Amino acid sequence: MIVNTKFQIPHIRNTMVSRPKLMRKLNEGMETKLMLVSAQAGYGKTTALCEWVKQCTTLVAWVSLDKHDNEWISFWSCVTASIQERIPGFGQTIGCLLEKGPSESSEPMIKELLHELNHITGELVIILDDYHFIELPDIHQSLSYLLEHFPPHIHLYIASRTDLPIPTARLLAKGEMHYIQMHDLRFELEEGVVFFRDTTDLSLTKGQVTELFHRTEGWVSGLQLAAISLKRSTNIKQSIQKFTGQQHHIADYLLEEVFLHQPETMRSFLLETSILSRMNHSLCQAVTGQMNSQEQLQRLEQLNLFIIPLDEERNWYRYHHLLSDFLRQLGSRTDSDQWIQGHIRAAKWLEKKGFDEEAVEHYLEGQQYADVIRLIEKNPPALMQSKSVALMRWVTVLPESAIAEKPMIEIFYIAVMMLGGKWEAAFQRMEQTKVRFEALQGKLPDVDWNKVMGNIYFYCGMASYIQNDFVRASDYLALTERYMPEGSYFQVMGVNRYEGYSRNYDQLTLIKDLYAAEDFIRKWIKVWEHKNNYPFIGYMYLAYIHLLYEWNRLEEAEFYFGQSLGRKDYQPLARIRVQLGIAASRIEQAKGNPKRASEILAQLKSEINSPDYAFFIVKIETEQAYLSLRQGSLQDALDWLQRCGLAHTDEVSLNLIAEHLIVARVLVASERIEAALYLLERLYLLVCKGDCLRDHTKVLIVQSVTLWHSGQTEAALIQLGTALDLAKPDGYIRSFIDEGSVMAEMLNAYSNVQQDSNFSSGFYVKQLLRAMNDTPEVDQSPKGKLTGQEFKIFLLMMDGLMNKEIAERLNITVDTVKFHIKNIYKKLEVNNRKQALQLAKKL
Repeated sequence: MIVNTKFQIPHIRNTMVSRPKLMRKLNEGMETKLMLVSAQAGYGKTTALCEWVKQCTTLVAWVSLDKHDNEWISFWSCVTASIQERIPGFGQTIGCLLEKGPSESSEPMIKELLHELNHITGELVIILDDYHFIELPDIHQSLSYLLEHFPPHIHLYIASRTDLPIPTARLLAKGEMHYIQMHDLRFELEEGVVFFRDTTDLSLTKGQVTELFHRTEGWVSGLQLAAISLKRSTNIKQSIQKFTGQQHHIADYLLEEVFLHQPETMRSFLLETSILSRMNHSLCQAVTGQMNSQEQLQRLEQLNLFIIPLDEERNWYRYHHLLSDFLRQLGSRTDSDQWIQGHIRAAKWLEKKGFDEEAVEHYLEGQQYADVIRLIEKNPPALMQSKSVALMRWVTVLPESAIAEKPMIEIFYIAVMMLGGKWEAAFQRMEQTKVRFEALQGKLPDVDWNKVMGNIYFYCGMASYIQNDFVRASDYLALTERYMPEGSYFQVMGVNRYEGYSRNYDQLTLIKDLYAAEDFIRKWIKVWEHKNNYPFIGYMYLAYIHLLYEWNRLEEAEFYFGQSLGRKDYQPLARIRVQLGIAASRIEQAKGNPKRASEILAQLKSEINSPDYAFFIVKIETEQAYLSLRQGSLQDALDWLQRCGLAHTDEVSLNLIAEHLIVARVLVASERIEAALYLLERLYLLVCKGDCLRDHTKVLIVQSVTLWHSGQTEAALIQLGTALDLAKPDGYIRSFIDEGSVMAEMLNAYSNVQQDSNFSSGFYVKQLLRAMNDTPEVDQSPKGKLTGQEFKIFLLMMDGLMNKEIAERLNITVDTVKFHIKNIYKKLEVNNRKQALQLAKKL
């Protein structure tokens, strides 16, 4: 739940010092994309921006950030909602996308946001206050992308204690960014004189103001604290001389001076409410027990004691960060039991009002771990989708004793880590969890223990699969079948969402031994194919279809695609459905049916039903651009490059390998060779650091083709040779021949250059050339002798299906199956099923 006060411009006192020079500097931001206001606490960043907004005639969307916004969905929901406060109806499509969770790739969502921003008439200023609370790299990356493509009528102002952790050199070089730093925010001497003259009741001489000014170095909060402190001083000269040392020492001294001179009830109120990031009188009353909490808040505001109203009605407030930090340090060491009880009371109030996330934070501080788990279990799938960063932090803080009796919390934690790509940490925790809960057998009801261990064994199986340990993976999946044969939510978690999708674009990405993987995948397709509601089998079909396609066994790939379409359990799930459609399109293109390949992608766009619809459309359109290139439609590919938002100068990432390679291909086709080589060189350095054979091979192939086009024949053949050496053990075919006629030229040239050295890849090169010429390598191939129906039956025989099962699968009679099998034996020159399967294995 987003608190509306986050979008309200904080109220400032009308008696603040006029600062025209600073206002002019802030006005300069209206000529740029980004204005960064960077300084430590107490320099008046928020006050300066508030004063500037009062004078600004442009529409302003304000967001007050805090630690709860360090989540991708929370951050961008706040930004969107803030603009909606000023422009009703803005970002409705973005809201639908954000409702159910973040995505691994943020660019499509940012493109949608940019699309909406482009349609705003007139200028808009977006202010992000306290950006230093944001630490998530995904947010920094998406913000960087947004800034890079900002329309000229939109301006971003950011206030932060730290410099931005995003690349800003290009913005600075283009004059699209301005800085306001500490020296800009400090009061000048004349402003200090005006401050003490007009905003305090103190009668200080100019000399005293000058001395005080120099001791605080124009630090705005230091002067404000000094004013509060000096009001009670009987010897102003002596008090001013005490203001020595670094700023945090001054702050501690002054805050303590101010704090100790408050009445006991006020001191108690300040300490107890300092645990709150924002407060109203009802919440303060719940925490402190003081019935006059509203009067206390108003009294603090009248004293100008570092409290900031968050709305015009003065219902909600927050403490200045300096005061908040001071009070929390003091309160935590003054009465730890009272401190804990305050957190518990705050948590109960926040939970009652529906602020569950904030309640969890306070329950954790109050060591109420059962309540933390209760709120997590309230709706764990929703938390995993939208609050995965917070969920990981909460579970990490929870003591092992609290989790011991809540195994599903542990599994959620492992699931979130795996979805976030933190595989090594997930594997380690998984093993620890498995050992711990195996020891609980007999201590938990069998139904509960079986469910827990079934999920744990499933994740252990997936971890082993990712690590290419297919024997171990099979063992774990067999245990999953034993204890949880019906499957669970975890097995299809996120499949209708985009997150994690880009690295699953090619199901072979993580596989290093295709031959070992084939046996594993076929086995588990066979085990699961008879289950009516087991969507996870979709991943196995995808992996096998991709594998068969790579080996150029197109009829088999098409057959298994047909089998997959017969299932209803994962058809509504976008991530599986999109990948299946893209695979089907590639099969049709490889078979020489370009029109059908295009139709499949066009139809696929109309079939997607997902909260992340826009993200999936981007993936499909990227594939359409690749298909356009293969079909010779360069203009369509160029149009895609123009609107996709990708450029050869972008920072490269493993999550966008497929997109980067298509960008490179379009650049080559449009004769922008240097740009393509620049992109490919950085991709090559990236994949060399990783451990993904497939990415490495594909980058080498595209790089070699690009070098060939540039006339660098020798360098092209060297890269091609490296790619062949990497790909040969796994028998890659389509990765090479999908490059078209230029690859045939290169393979022939490579063969001619190497023929005198009896090179080891000679047979492999001939195999690739035969595949490109579409001539069978050996006449004994079953696919070359059998009819289409016979070949389908033969494949089902290889899967171990009996005649009756084959008949049911193909919707024919058992007698018809027997007739075809008899013809199969005759054509393959075998006498029985066993001999036929042995021949198939040999071939």
